[in-house]
Amino acid sequence: MSKLLALPFLVVLACLMAGVYGMVHNQISYTVGPDYFHAFKFLQFNIAEALPYRIGAAIVGWRASWWMGLVIGTPIAAVALLMPSAAQMVRAFLLAALMVVVITLALGVLSLAFTIGASQYHLFRIPAGVANPAGFVRAGLMHDTSYAAGLIGLVAGMVYMILSVIRARRQVRARD
Repeated sequence: MSKLLALPFLVVLACLMAGVYGMVHNQISYTVGPDYFHAFKFLQFNIAEALPYRIGAAIVGWRASWWMGLVIGTPIAAVALLMPSAAQMVRAFLLAALMVVVITLALGVLSLAFTIGASQYHLFRIPAGVANPAGFVRAGLMHDTSYAAGLIGLVAGMVYMILSVIRARRQVRARD
């Protein structure tokens, strides 16, 4: 019964982690390409011009990513229900969630290592008036990569969780 009570708290925790991840992620991507926010994201998320830019980027990050906690956290928490105890469930979930965050951030930042030449800018929607198209493209690429990386993290988290359940159940059987 305690595992069922923990389930919604774990999903809420996943949403909080995803939202904070988005806030931190956007501090990095704002540094890389402020134009991406000024010409696109601030308009998309209706961020007031009077708001300090870094706070606006953090708000965009929260709004754009908290819901990924539902997408990623719910299936991982559901598998965590198979753990023998509530304590093992919470511990395994936290480790899986941390793994997802680290994988997502690492792949998002790794995307910054790729440079897109000006000859490829036509492949991107760059609004008129962007002063730094390279920064715009790099920040956009980082954002797009992070969503895909979140799904890669989900797969890794699920594999980790399934293996943790198998290991924990074997330990219980060995004790019995």
